[in-house]
Amino acid sequence: MLGLSAHRVRQSLAVGVAAGVDLYVLTAVASNTSAGLWVGAVIRCACLLTLTRVTAGLKPVLVRFAVVHALIAPALESGRELLYGPGEAVDWGDVWTWLACTGAAGAAVLCWELWEQSTSGTGEEGQEEDNRKSRELFVRVLRLYRPDVGLLLGAFSFLLLSVLCGMLIPIYTGRVIDSLRTGYQEREFLAAIVFISMYSLGSSLGAGCRGGLFMCVIASFTRRVKLALFGALANQDIGFFESVKTGELTTRLSEDTTRMSRTVALNINVMLRTLILTLGTVGLMLSLSWSLTLLVLLETPVTGLIERLYHSYHQRLTEEVRDSVARANAAANEAVSGVWLVRSFHAECGEARRYDDRLMDTHRLKTLRDRVRAAYLLARRLSGLSMQLALLVYGRAVIQRGHMTTGTLLTFLLYQGDLGNNIRTLITIFGDMLTSVGASKKVFEYLDRTPQCTMGNLAPEQLRGHVTFSDLRFAYPSQPDAPVLQGFNLDLKPGTLTALVGVSGGGKTTCASLLQTLYRPQHGAILLDGQPICSYQHHYLHRKVSVVTQEPVIFSGSIRDNIAYGLPDCSLDDVQQAAEKANAHNFISQLEKGYDTEVGERGGLSKSEKHRVAIARALVRRPQVLILDEFTSSLDADSEVKVLKALSSGPAPTRLVIAHRLKTVEEADHIAVIGQGRVLEQGSHRELMEARGSYYQLWEKLF
Repeated sequence: MLGLSAHRVRQSLAVGVAAGVDLYVLTAVASNTSAGLWVGAVIRCACLLTLTRVTAGLKPVLVRFAVVHALIAPALESGRELLYGPGEAVDWGDVWTWLACTGAAGAAVLCWELWEQSTSGTGEEGQEEDNRKSRELFVRVLRLYRPDVGLLLGAFSFLLLSVLCGMLIPIYTGRVIDSLRTGYQEREFLAAIVFISMYSLGSSLGAGCRGGLFMCVIASFTRRVKLALFGALANQDIGFFESVKTGELTTRLSEDTTRMSRTVALNINVMLRTLILTLGTVGLMLSLSWSLTLLVLLETPVTGLIERLYHSYHQRLTEEVRDSVARANAAANEAVSGVWLVRSFHAECGEARRYDDRLMDTHRLKTLRDRVRAAYLLARRLSGLSMQLALLVYGRAVIQRGHMTTGTLLTFLLYQGDLGNNIRTLITIFGDMLTSVGASKKVFEYLDRTPQCTMGNLAPEQLRGHVTFSDLRFAYPSQPDAPVLQGFNLDLKPGTLTALVGVSGGGKTTCASLLQTLYRPQHGAILLDGQPICSYQHHYLHRKVSVVTQEPVIFSGSIRDNIAYGLPDCSLDDVQQAAEKANAHNFISQLEKGYDTEVGERGGLSKSEKHRVAIARALVRRPQVLILDEFTSSLDADSEVKVLKALSSGPAPTRLVIAHRLKTVEEADHIAVIGQGRVLEQGSHRELMEARGSYYQLWEKLF
């Protein structure tokens, strides 16, 4: 305790000695010119640094304080002489002036230290890397605005008009007050009213046109980015959609793209407007009173510190809220898309609880974010009120000395209110821009992602439809350690009907997915007419290789649009011929609007009718390879016979069938039994039955 007390005594004595020496030197070298004050500042700084080194060592914070404290007086005096020329000088040797400079230096150094602590949380290297990435993302967002350069230039022109007119209004407001206070002077009063009206009209016109043009830019940019992102997502491989939640994708597509548009069209709009206003306001305030202006600027470090601390924390919370909203959307989408299953298993309460848990996470984060904002608003309001009180007290003294009029003080106060808001807006806008850049990060990740199943450029005029599965090994991206196919080999000859049979989970549907290039095998190859299937052109391949799935998807639109899906040049005759082969023409013709009947995913058609429309959608392409995955599961016996007959008539394509129905399997030209990720046995129905192997055992179990 005695050692600690002695240490504190030594510190107190050192501070007292430093203060005394500094005040003595300042009084001794006090001068009415800035040159003399600069000489004194060098001497004071040397004395303070020497005392600091002897007593406490050259710590960075003490060095900063000594330098700032010594340079405040000459810097202020030089600025005053530069703006107003030689005149009544400030008594810099006065004790109260010295105390004010000491307090200002201490506040500046304190704000600097807190600022440094708020920006060093991730380490200098991590912070520098984050800043570099943010700059790169910001430049990429700027490049996306190239088509809107003309609109942006027009908007910035109106912005300049609005700002310049708005800055001149307080000057004439003060003149109106002075003309009324000193006796009514009609000419000056009317002139001020005319100028206020003109500048108000110009400011309003510029603000309205600026806002309208920027809204047009935002709408155009948002549409382009959403379209580009949707195109990038639509071209991704199926494995990507298995690893990313649907709710997250819709959030990026609907919300993050909108935030990106704020980066330039709104944030830079506000930033430029506020920057011009700030610089112009400071210049006008200096012309009115340099001393009051310096007093106002003392609030700037405090305001900057409050804004910096708030936005660094608020940005982190905003990102967490966005991710939480995406998780809640994903839970809602899963429940809605599987509502029949939810209802069948009486799981409504469970899904509601799960969704409520997601909403509660979002609510807690939003509550924390709102509390932080409330504390920030309180601190900002207190700092603003303190500055207004100081201005009123000091302004009264300035008016009493005759250095300004009441109208001039009113003009200054109007500018001061705008300046405080402008400084806060400038600091705030940087936080908003970082938030917007953060939102664009995921969007650019999706835009830059290269699909794993890239295609080639082959598009031969003739295609036989000979398919070869050669030594395939495959595991789904979501389960890389659980291989589905291992050493899979199969040959589909042109024009033949090959049926895949086997227990569930054996890899039958996986073969169909690989043939559609939805996935890429980890080993081996799929050959189409001797060429790797991924070497064909994407549009060409999926016109020659068509599929009918077990659960057909019907999109919103007419029946004709669903059958001709992906074929913009498909005629009505081709649609009708495909519908006749699929045994769908009769029921379509009986509808009130026929092929123009509007249908959708949820209603309008029965499951059997949807299946027949899906079959027609596959047949209208006249494919050389046709994949039929349980395509007869929803068809009645009559429809099944007609469809099978239509598929066998004329130049039949190569057909790969996954079916459990006896008739479909029996009539296949070739049957392959799949199990344990490979072909166990293959041959015709008769050959396999006579062999009494895996097919025979499966036949007895199923049929």
